[in-house]
Amino acid sequence: MAENLLLLGDSASREEKYRYLLPQLQSLLSGEKDWIAKMANIAAALKQTFDFFWVGFYRVTEGELVLGPFQGPIACTRIPWGKGVCGTAWKEGRTIVVPNVEDFPGHIACNSASKSEIVVPVFNQQEVVAILDIDSDQLNDFGDKDILFLEKITKLL
Repeated sequence: MAENLLLLGDSASREEKYRYLLPQLQSLLSGEKDWIAKMANIAAALKQTFDFFWVGFYRVTEGELVLGPFQGPIACTRIPWGKGVCGTAWKEGRTIVVPNVEDFPGHIACNSASKSEIVVPVFNQQEVVAILDIDSDQLNDFGDKDILFLEKITKLL
């Protein structure tokens, strides 16, 4: 999969990369039943494709978000419901884009190099069961295309 992304070249837009990556992830994950294995491959593919600062999942476990598969520097291990961007996305059941993490009230700074963030809830039926968290070391790095494609990617779980 990674070699094939090189065919797009460095000049490929983010949307082109998502459009190329999505069917590859669908194929890769289609026969896999273990959702932790799926999360691991999604995190690796997103990190490798876009070189985001941090990409990973938090799983809802016993009333809090617990760190799951990720790519990047050491991360916060547990996040309470409603706290920080991840806990807020879990509580509200919606994708949250934060252009500048310094402007988000109650932001949990797991790493000071993180400048912007997108958090996408993962649903099983109507219930949030996990969170996809992506941090960038660039301000205002996420937008509508990220929301559109990352929500599609989380549905693969």
